[in-house]
Amino acid sequence: MTSRRTTLGELAWLFLKLGTIAFGGPAAHIGMMEDEVVRRRQWLSHEEFLDLLGATNLIPGPNSTEMAIHVGHKRAGWAGLIVAGSCFILPAFLIVMACAWAYVRYGKLPAAEGLLYGVKPVIIAVVVQALWGLGRKAIKNWWLAVLGVAAVTLSFAGVNELLVLFGIGVLPMLGRVGKKTLAVEPFSLLALLLFFLKVGSVLFGSGYVLLAFLRADLVERWHWLTEGQLLDAIAVGQVTPGPVFTTATFIGYILAGKTGAVVATVGIFLPAFVFVAISGPLVPRLRRSPVAGAFLDGVNVASLALMAVVTWQLGRAALVDPVTIGLAVVAAFLLLRYRLNSAWLVLGGAIVGLALK
Repeated sequence: MTSRRTTLGELAWLFLKLGTIAFGGPAAHIGMMEDEVVRRRQWLSHEEFLDLLGATNLIPGPNSTEMAIHVGHKRAGWAGLIVAGSCFILPAFLIVMACAWAYVRYGKLPAAEGLLYGVKPVIIAVVVQALWGLGRKAIKNWWLAVLGVAAVTLSFAGVNELLVLFGIGVLPMLGRVGKKTLAVEPFSLLALLLFFLKVGSVLFGSGYVLLAFLRADLVERWHWLTEGQLLDAIAVGQVTPGPVFTTATFIGYILAGKTGAVVATVGIFLPAFVFVAISGPLVPRLRRSPVAGAFLDGVNVASLALMAVVTWQLGRAALVDPVTIGLAVVAAFLLLRYRLNSAWLVLGGAIVGLALK
């Protein structure tokens, strides 16, 4: 690991780039971050990256954005925390707002099938590479290996992610020590801000959990959106690069134009900065404690297990024919053999997908 303090310019450049090319959801984003900050730049060791990954999984909010914030704080203090997180969010915010403008103006979403057809298989290879590298560091003994298998099994069985993380985390630590109203809510920018602050403060899980959360209030209770508008908003968050939580940007634009987009984006992401600022300084202290360190070991293994399950699910959706399987194999070979920058692989996959579709 390099001991030189990272400049704010270096952080800004890296996370602007990742925010522009990081397709595929949190597991894919974290895989690309691992490639950049551990393998290429050596800003963090494998162990430090794993500990931060475990910490992000224990707090609500967008995990990949929280990882960016953690890295920024680790390498450049409080200013780095703000710069890294903001730069990771900014490209997605601008892209999603452009999509929302087109949606409002023309009544449909820009086509993205060809782009994703080529990019998704490459992303699978990037995540698998990250899992391989991090897994060898996280699985320190046979007991942690057993816990990892248990976490995968529980996740496949549909057990809540937070229960898996805490349950698998507590086991090695123990070894060390021995209803709602249906009234319509009038729309206002303040109500929009407070709603997304609530979502960002309490939401664990995937984009599908986000869909259920948004539907309950925005569609069923308050009638701010139609079912179709909400599904389109979720789709945009899934198919554009960067954090999936920029679904809020799309919703805010539909409801109140550019101002609404900014208000909703600030609301859903602000809690992540606060949670990382509070929890980040605690991670090194946890690692120094034998009992808390054992808990963190278990959480790290469980985090990778959840990441592996998501990768399996993404792979089933992305590897659909000989072309996509071939793209994934070639990308994996180039990553493992030549450590080619994942940004070039994503660009190559996008070109192939657009050419074929």
